[in-house]
Formats: sequence, structure tokens, C-alpha cells
Amino acid sequence: MLFSSLIFLYAFLPVVLLLYYITPANLKNSCLLLASLVFFAWGGVSYTIILLAAILLNYAFGRLISSAKTSVSHKYLAAAGITLNILLLGFFKYSNFLSANLDSLLRTFDAGSVSHTSIILPIGISFYTFHCISYLVDVYRGRTSAEPNLPNLALYVSMFPQLVAGPIIRYHDVQHQILQRKHSLAKFVSGIKRFTIGLGKKILLANNFATICNHSFFLEPGTLNPCLAWLGILCYSLQIYCDFSGYSDMAIGLGKMFGFEFKENFNFPFISKSVTEFWRRWHISLSSWFNDYVYTPIAISKRDWNKGSVVYALLITFLLCGIWHGAGWNFALYGLMHGLVLVLEFLTKKQRKNLSKIVPAFLFNGLATFFTLSFVAFSWIFFRIPDFHRALEFTGALFRPSHNDWQREFFFSLLDIEFVLTLTVALLGSFGILNRLARYVIKLLKKSGSFVAVSCARIFVDVTTVCFVVGIVFLCTLYLLAGTYNPFIYYQF
Repeated sequence: MLFSSLIFLYAFLPVVLLLYYITPANLKNSCLLLASLVFFAWGGVSYTIILLAAILLNYAFGRLISSAKTSVSHKYLAAAGITLNILLLGFFKYSNFLSANLDSLLRTFDAGSVSHTSIILPIGISFYTFHCISYLVDVYRGRTSAEPNLPNLALYVSMFPQLVAGPIIRYHDVQHQILQRKHSLAKFVSGIKRFTIGLGKKILLANNFATICNHSFFLEPGTLNPCLAWLGILCYSLQIYCDFSGYSDMAIGLGKMFGFEFKENFNFPFISKSVTEFWRRWHISLSSWFNDYVYTPIAISKRDWNKGSVVYALLITFLLCGIWHGAGWNFALYGLMHGLVLVLEFLTKKQRKNLSKIVPAFLFNGLATFFTLSFVAFSWIFFRIPDFHRALEFTGALFRPSHNDWQREFFFSLLDIEFVLTLTVALLGSFGILNRLARYVIKLLKKSGSFVAVSCARIFVDVTTVCFVVGIVFLCTLYLLAGTYNPFIYYQF
């Protein structure tokens, strides 16, 4: 079940909210846990069995790690629990990939073959497995205590607002909220507003970009002209951002509706002046997870914290980060590309700092942002196209002259009023211009400081917010009723 579906918006969510708020305070967690299991079971009951098994496994290991009498048993129990989580994820996510590659290798050397597996990837397994691993590691490190109450841990792992696509939440960030959290009308209204922003990003922006970029990526690269290729990259960059940040907005908004406060997952990554900064702003919960549980342990495992250990840790971390995104060589390449650029930025940090003192700030920052976004957009070609040869052909199409009249006409036919409006809103929003404009308008309305002006400003903001929410929901409903293309990129992870 997608958040951006009619059944969720007009059936599941209203019913769950109604039941949640009429339920006594001591039973609200049980109500939310039951709703989360129903939400998850909607995609397949067998998936729910896997989820429940993961919850029981990590509950048991959390208690065992916490009660271990010696440091040796403490360490080995943690290692065993983490290993079992990785094996669970590996079996469901990478078995098909491994069997297909093994079969191809054996056939190459006429050494026989293996039958391909057809294991279905359970929804959200990459996200809830990372929740479980971080929980066990934090219990092992003493950062959090093992949860004695099984339903509380089950709610943390399976809470439906963040179950399918994150953000990845640490247990110590929500432990006290599970036990006791505040509900208020202001928080609930804030949650509706945030959810609506995410819904609009997903349906009105990302879905429109998905339709356009598919025209570019589905064409044979040999017949693709540069205009369509560049348009495809632009649309995919905006699609994946609006799609995933929109889903994160919806998750954060839903959390507020149920009294939770989740950390931000995106912070305007397109204004980054380096790839290092990009990963501090993009999918923050994932990059911080890899930093805390992969990069730092690898780097400090070396005897000396030096350039070599940092380079090694960066490459391994981003290789794993790429593979986490999908079972394919293209994802491994995507991760390595980012790892190599991060290594380059790390090794040239001093030189870039010196250069920034010489070059005018506006020019240096502008060029830095341009090159960062160019690399990120280029790397998404390999993220989007699984076949390496086809991805290289698409890359060649970016710079190959073409005089095909049909493609030229097709390109201009895509640039209709709806697309131009969608593109304008997406660019203004993704670079933070709309946020700054909204804050500036509110500041102007309140500038005089008089009671009447402040009251008028509050009324204006409240009326505008209501109109915005109603308008976005209405437009999104029309799009969904019309049966428009409604994919979700991160649903497969």
C-alpha cells in the first residue's frame, strides 16, 4: 500500500486515525502496532511473517546482549545477531542476483549451470533490517538499554509511517516517545501540512517527471538525441528527489499525527557545493547510519587514523551503500563512483580551501555547485539503467550531434505548459527559493509589530495554509482518479 494511493488516503489513514484517537492512552501503542501490521500485510501475509520473525530475533538478541556476563559473550552475541540480520537481508535481496551471476560464470567456462532463483523481495526489508542492526549495535555499545517490552520494540521496527521507505530511525531517538509522547492539535495540523507537501511532491511533481524521463530512458540510445538525453537526466534527478523527499515528508507528517517527532531526511541537497556536502543533505538517515555503523568502525579498526584508513573506509562504505540500493552491478558502480569522488575531495580538501580564498565567493560556490550537481546527475544514469553497455550508450548520446527532425519535434511536444509549470515549481522548491520567499512574506506581514498587522498576518497564514492543503489534496485526488502513472523508486529497496 502506497501513501500516494486512494485506498490509503481515503480509507486506511482516516480509519486508523479515528481508532487511534478514541483509544485510551495506555492502548494507543497497541492500536498503532496493529495498524502497522495490517498495513504491512496488505502487500502479502508471508511478508508479515518475515517481519515478525525479525522482530522476535532482535528482541531475543537484545535481551541476551544486555544480560551477557562476560565481555567475550557480549561481543559474540552482538556479532551473531548482526550477522543473522545481514543473512536475512542478503537471502531475500541478493539470492536472485548471486544465482544469475553464478550461472553466467559457469556457462562461460562450460562448467554447467545453476537454476535461477525467483525469491520475491519483501517490502521495506532494507529499512527495517537497518533498524534492527542499529538497535543491536546501540545495545552492545551501551547507547540504549535492551527493550524489555516486546510490543514496544515491535512498534519501533514496524511503525507504518517509516516502514516502507524510511527515514531510518535509531531506537534511542524514539524510545522515550514510544513510552510517552505528547499529542496536540498544533502538532496534528503541522503533520497534515507536512504530509500534504510530501503528497504534492510525489504525485504532482515526481510522477510528471517520471512520465517524461521514461520517454528518454526507454528509447534506444543509438536513436537518442542530446536534447532528449539531457531532458531525461534533468527529469530523473528531479523525479528521484521529489519522489523520495516527498515520501520522507509524508512519513514525518504521519509521525506528527501520531505524536512522534522524526528527524529530517533531506536538507536541500541540490545547493551542495561538494559531493561530501551532498551526502550530508541527501537521505540523511541513511548516510548517518553508514557513517556510524560502517565508516567509523572500519576507519578506527586501523591502528593509525590516517589518509589510507579514511580512503579505505570511504570506498568500502560507499560500495556497500550502492549495493544496499539494489542487487545489481550498476548499483555497485554507482556507489564506487561516489566513493571515489569523496576520496578525491578528501585528498584535495586543503587545495580547494586555498582556492576558495583566491576565487570570488559567488564564482567559486557557483562552479562548485554546478560540478557537484553535474556529477550527481551523471551518476544517476548508472543508477537508472541496469545494463552497463546501455548506460554508456546513453552517456554517449548526451554529446552526440543529431539532426533527427522527428526527435526534435518530439522533444518540443514534451515541453507543454504543465511540464514547464511543474519544472519551475520543482526547481524553485528544491533549491529552497520557495521556503525563503514564504519566510520573507511572513516577515513583511509581521514587520510593523502592531496588533492588527500581526493578527492579519496570522489569519493570512492560516487561510493560505488551509487553501494550500485542500488544493493539493484535491489536485492529487484528481490525478489518482485519472489513473496517472504512480511509481515509487525506493519501494523496491
